[in-house]
Amino acid sequence: MASTRDIRRRIKSVKNTRQITKAMELVAASKMKKAQQAALAGRAYTQLMSDMLAALAPRVSELKHPFLSEREVTTRGVLLVTTDKGLCGPLNANLFKLVTEIKTPAKFFAIGRKGAQFLARTHRDLVADFAVQDRVPFAEVKVAVELMVEKYLAGEIDTLEVIYPRFKNTLVQEPTLRPVLPLTSLASFIEHAQSEAGEITKRDDRDMIFEPGAAQVLAALIPFYINRHIYQLVLSAKASEHSARMVAMKTAKDNATKLVGELSLEYNKARQAAITQEILEIAAAQFAA
Repeated sequence: MASTRDIRRRIKSVKNTRQITKAMELVAASKMKKAQQAALAGRAYTQLMSDMLAALAPRVSELKHPFLSEREVTTRGVLLVTTDKGLCGPLNANLFKLVTEIKTPAKFFAIGRKGAQFLARTHRDLVADFAVQDRVPFAEVKVAVELMVEKYLAGEIDTLEVIYPRFKNTLVQEPTLRPVLPLTSLASFIEHAQSEAGEITKRDDRDMIFEPGAAQVLAALIPFYINRHIYQLVLSAKASEHSARMVAMKTAKDNATKLVGELSLEYNKARQAAITQEILEIAAAQFAA
C-alpha cells in the first residue's frame, strides 16, 4: 500500500486537474452557445437565398454554367474542416477516418491546424491550409472557398467536397462528407439548399421581371450561394468542436471527482492501518515491560 504522503500528493494533483477541466468545460460551454446562435442566425439568410433560387429556376429553361456541367473526375478537391486545438474527444479522429477512405487522387485544403498536421503527416497533397477564428468571419472562410473554386474552374480539381463534423446536438457530432460541386441538377441543388435551411418553399408562380434576365441573375447567384453554403458548414463545425470539447472536459472532471473519492478512501484506510499499527506497537512494548 502506498504511503499516506504519496496518496495526499496524488489527491492534490487530481484536484488541480479537476479544477482545470472544470474551467475548460465552462469556457467551452460559453463558446458552444455563441457558435450555436451563429449557426441558427445564418439559417434565415440561407432560407431567403433558397427562396430566390426556387423562384428563378422554373424561369430558366437551360443554363450553361461551369458549376452545373458534369465532367470526368480525375482529381477530387476536398476541404477538411477540423479544430486548431485538441481536447475534444474523438471529433478529429472520426474526420481523419473519412480522409483515409479516399483512395482516388485528391488535392486537399484544410481549415484548422489539426487537419493540416494530419494531411502533412500522412503525406497527402495539401494545397493550402487556412486559420479561422472562433467567431468564424465570413471573409476568412471566403478566401478558402474562392481558392478551391479557382482551382475547380481551372480544371486542377474536378469536385469540391467538404469533410466536417455536422452538428446534430450537444452530444452528437456526425462526421460528414458533403459534395458541393459539380451541381448535377439545379432542381436537386435547390431542394438540398432548402432542406439545409430547414424549410421547403412552394413554387412561386407570380409574374416577375428580372434585370438583366433570369438566367444572368441565377448565374450570379449560384457562386455566391456556394460561398454561403460552405460558410454554414464551417459554422456547424465550430459548434461541433465546442460541444465535443465541453463533453470531453465534463467527462474528465467527473472522472477526476471519482478518482479523488477512491484516493480519499485509500488514504483513510492507510491512515487507519498506520494508527492501528502504532497502537499494537505501544501495547506490545507495555506487555514486554
